[in-house]
Amino acid sequence: MIRTRFAPSPTGYLHIGGVRTALFNWLLAKQSGGQFILRIDDTDAGRNVQDALQPILDGFRWLGIDWDEGPEVDGPHAPYYQSQRSERHKQAVLDLLASGHAYRDYARPEELAAEREAAEKRGERFFYDRRWMAADDEAAAAYEAEGRQAIVRLKMPREGDCVIEDLIRGTVTVSWSTEQDHVIARADGSPLYHLASVIDDHDFGITHVVRAEEHLPNTPRQIFILESLGFERPQFAHLPYVAEPGGSAKLSKRKLKKYLKNKDFANLLEHGQRIAQACQLEVSEDTFNPVIVDFYRDIGFSPEALLNYLLLLGWSLDGESEKFTVKEMIELFSLERVTKSPASFDPQKLLAFQADYFAGLPVAERLAAAAPFAIAAGLVESAEDATLATVVEAAGDRLKVAGDIIDFRYMFVDDYSINEKAFTKRISKPAEATELLKGFRDAVAQVDSFTAEEAEALLKGYCEQAEIKIGQIIHAVRVAVTGSPAGFGMFETLAILGPTKIVARIDRTLAKAEA
Repeated sequence: MIRTRFAPSPTGYLHIGGVRTALFNWLLAKQSGGQFILRIDDTDAGRNVQDALQPILDGFRWLGIDWDEGPEVDGPHAPYYQSQRSERHKQAVLDLLASGHAYRDYARPEELAAEREAAEKRGERFFYDRRWMAADDEAAAAYEAEGRQAIVRLKMPREGDCVIEDLIRGTVTVSWSTEQDHVIARADGSPLYHLASVIDDHDFGITHVVRAEEHLPNTPRQIFILESLGFERPQFAHLPYVAEPGGSAKLSKRKLKKYLKNKDFANLLEHGQRIAQACQLEVSEDTFNPVIVDFYRDIGFSPEALLNYLLLLGWSLDGESEKFTVKEMIELFSLERVTKSPASFDPQKLLAFQADYFAGLPVAERLAAAAPFAIAAGLVESAEDATLATVVEAAGDRLKVAGDIIDFRYMFVDDYSINEKAFTKRISKPAEATELLKGFRDAVAQVDSFTAEEAEALLKGYCEQAEIKIGQIIHAVRVAVTGSPAGFGMFETLAILGPTKIVARIDRTLAKAEA
């Protein structure tokens, strides 16, 4: 049975690139009837961020990426926090020392720094010559008598090759002579990530280690560890990294200012900021960043659309098909179709995926998604508000994300802003605009209610009576009753607002024009 894992460190929020890696692991496990394990690699206590774990778990749950074993899910391999498995890791260090595959090194940091500097001056690559290695207990005692402390290093081979059969990159050959004697335990005895990860993968029965390509250079030392301990080698697959917008460098949550030079990226962030402000969301640059998953949840993206887009960052079915349900993703996924080249993160394409997906949802589902945003923005008091349902249906594909309901504030409340440029162009400047609006206002005042069809007939009838073309007034009407130059169908807008609101809004607009 295939068992995959994703092992985030609680050093920050859930990164888009990390989610893509987790998604591929999850799909591989689900497609094969295997299991997906979530493990928390928190050995680096200095970099762990307090309270960062829960957003990671919440983010995965929002996306629908569930785990068979891990935090908050009981399983036979608990605990699932690396920091709670330190005794097991320390025993592995002792086993490697006992077998001669590791040694205690008593070099002081300043001595190593001097050796490295001397190599640089010679124009050579620094390679530790093991001069402070304790060959036996007597040597260790002598070093300790000098006040030295030992770290533990792997005693890497100096001859031969490490051959890795990577499921994505094919055969990768690394000469053992290029590998340093990597540190596996600190002076205080605490094991480092590379050792702990190998031990946990073995103990959890992980069959496929599917991870980002930046981990490929770590693989030889990890293979050396596991084979030195007599463990069976898992299958490795190193994914191409997710590249920054329009570039080839790896996407990073720390380069927000750089990415804002990309218009599509800046537009996506501005789009989100507008929603966040209207809904009074408490946001920070750490979380409200299009490189972080929380951003998409907070502004009303559909998790299925985000997963679909991330699937295509490094995977392709046939070079043409792009839209997949989660069920289809599971059925069709395979590592053989993963590319070797980085895939650029395209904010515009992601938003297009979302818009298409959201527009295809039944009205009831779009209503359920939009309601929390409408309530948070003070547009309605409950999801059962009748106006909300009609606006969601009328808005159609103008709702790209659920949070876009805030763009139709004028349909719910009277304290909406008026687009001054549109007001000048459509009402103040045309000489006949205010008189035409007065006439239409009087016609509307004669009825109690109307459907969209009846509103259309009323306006067209007024145009015939006034002997004008509909284009001479319809834009002025829109600005007068909504404050905006654009929106969904004019007649649907009029029908939802109703005669009473329309008359009051035209009166207010005329007063503004006169002032």
